[in-house]
Amino acid sequence: MTSTPDLAAAHRPATTSAPARPGHPAPSLPDEPRADEPRPGEPSLSGAGNAALMTVDDVDAPAAQPGRRVLLAAPRGYCAGVDRAVITVEKAIEHYGAPVYVRKEIVHNRFVVDTLTRRGAVFVDDTDEVPEGARVVFSAHGVSPAVRQAADERSLQSIDATCPLVTKVHREAVRFAADDREILLIGHEGHEEVEGTAGEAPDHVQLVDGPDAVDEVVVRDPDRVVWLSQTTLSVDETMETVRRLRERFPKLSDPPSDDICYATQNRQVSVKKISEEADLVIVVGSANSSNSVRLVEVALQHGAGSSHRVDTVGEVQDAWFEGVDVVGVTSGASVPEILVREVLEDLAARGYGAPEEVKTAEEDLLFSLPRELRADLRLRAKEQAEAGAS
Repeated sequence: MTSTPDLAAAHRPATTSAPARPGHPAPSLPDEPRADEPRPGEPSLSGAGNAALMTVDDVDAPAAQPGRRVLLAAPRGYCAGVDRAVITVEKAIEHYGAPVYVRKEIVHNRFVVDTLTRRGAVFVDDTDEVPEGARVVFSAHGVSPAVRQAADERSLQSIDATCPLVTKVHREAVRFAADDREILLIGHEGHEEVEGTAGEAPDHVQLVDGPDAVDEVVVRDPDRVVWLSQTTLSVDETMETVRRLRERFPKLSDPPSDDICYATQNRQVSVKKISEEADLVIVVGSANSSNSVRLVEVALQHGAGSSHRVDTVGEVQDAWFEGVDVVGVTSGASVPEILVREVLEDLAARGYGAPEEVKTAEEDLLFSLPRELRADLRLRAKEQAEAGAS
């Protein structure tokens, strides 16, 4: 029987660090179970545990042809919110047993969803598909108050894996609505994160889907307008949208801190850097991953000869490499490192050299597990300690 890969530990690039900035939740307190705590038989995400994870030196290129290079973006892959969400589902299955229901995809990555499904997660579109009284995990993208109420009405035991940076935007929406501000929410129509944020204050939120939508915006009072954004957008496109909004509404207020998350920004900066030299940039990520799709756009806008998104190495096409000497590789914030490694191994087989890591930032932000799960894990630990002492 083939073992299922560990999504949260064994398939993550070596931990890097980035200080939390104003408006970003601080790392968890020492006495709280954290998303980097090792489980039996698994390496930790921090410290010595990273020795078991992939480094660029792990990919050999014995048949490299002269001039054929690979630039590997760093940071890439899992962010703190994705790490937390994936481990939440893993620990919930481990602690409560299967099935554990998950509303929507826990993160937007097909490999992750398929792997968790094999372990015992059941992904549903909405809470009415979950048996009454069962346990349900809310995805990293967040949910509206209406979804929480529907879960309560079915007596569901909810575990909230919403990324804390998304929760921050939700709280901003609630606060601005309470102040009777009109909120211009920059984001993509139909995205789960946008639906959750808008649901916090539906009478005060108006969606602005990119710069071209600005001319359609109508507000009640141009003196009481504020903008918020989806956390996974292109930084450059969002700033262009804000610029156009401000041309129409000069008194437009800014959010108190960045809404586009640190990981999205860092991955875009990194892909800009490798795109300066790359003839081709391969972005590993799923089609419904907003931040992965944005990386392709950013690569093309900043010098890459071409750029393509792939879910797995099986989607890489021979035709892409005609006349290509330098290949850049990166991955979206919900992509496990094993998928990147497979692409690098494919490039080595095509005659490209060992990957040269191009690092533009350090990241070390970690989030505590959801409080509902923490409480149950603490209770189990207490019971085990008491049983061991008796």
